[in-house]
Amino acid sequence: MRNLTTHAAALLLAATTAGCTPMTAGAETPSLDGTSWVLSSLPGHDLGATQPPTLRFEDGNAGGSDGCNRYSMGYATRGHKLEWTGPGVATQMACPPETMKLAQAFTDALRGSTSYRIKDGRLELLGDDGKLRATLDAQAATLAGTSWHATGINNGKGGVASVVLGSQVTMVFGADGRVTGSAGCNSYKAGYEANATQIRFTPAASTRKMCASNDVMQQEQAFLKALESASTLRFEGNQLELRRADGALAIALIRDEDK
Repeated sequence: MRNLTTHAAALLLAATTAGCTPMTAGAETPSLDGTSWVLSSLPGHDLGATQPPTLRFEDGNAGGSDGCNRYSMGYATRGHKLEWTGPGVATQMACPPETMKLAQAFTDALRGSTSYRIKDGRLELLGDDGKLRATLDAQAATLAGTSWHATGINNGKGGVASVVLGSQVTMVFGADGRVTGSAGCNSYKAGYEANATQIRFTPAASTRKMCASNDVMQQEQAFLKALESASTLRFEGNQLELRRADGALAIALIRDEDK
């Protein structure tokens, strides 16, 4: 009888203990390292049509764009707790007042966040009081089915030139592994292969009509060469950077949201 009682007590203790055990590894807070996010809401602020702030976590460093300037600072996590380390650095470019106001609000929200949670593909940053400071969506990182227009093109002379006024250079990525668009004057098409960080284009074929402007003709030649030199890609908000193997910017693009 004593053995039965002892056994029952042991089972009760085991059941009680099991109810109090910590969360299993599968239920642990997801790591932030290697993730990229785009601001989707900021309590008390309307994001409007401004360039959305971004946030990327990589190897103990957090950085991105506040909507106006580039920023970078250290971070550390312990469970769901989040700590920002170091003073951080940022560029000092001036932007329109509304953009600067949102950038400051985002920076304040970021610095005021002390914990986080990831739910349904969204990152929520929380303050000491548990209140939501900011919500960010996972950065879209798929090329197929997207359309872009260039804002900067490597000119082959060690610099990146803005697109010639009145012209448009476009890139439309098909699900069939082909990219098509306008090089500014002529239409072109090429094959492409891409993963999360790398991209390769086959030599482009283009029409051969003469363009009214010599500047547009030179831009077109520079674009097609830059396209073939692209080796890596990086998404940030609605922007895409294609870079050469040496890290130099080949083409900077902005997504066409209505495509």
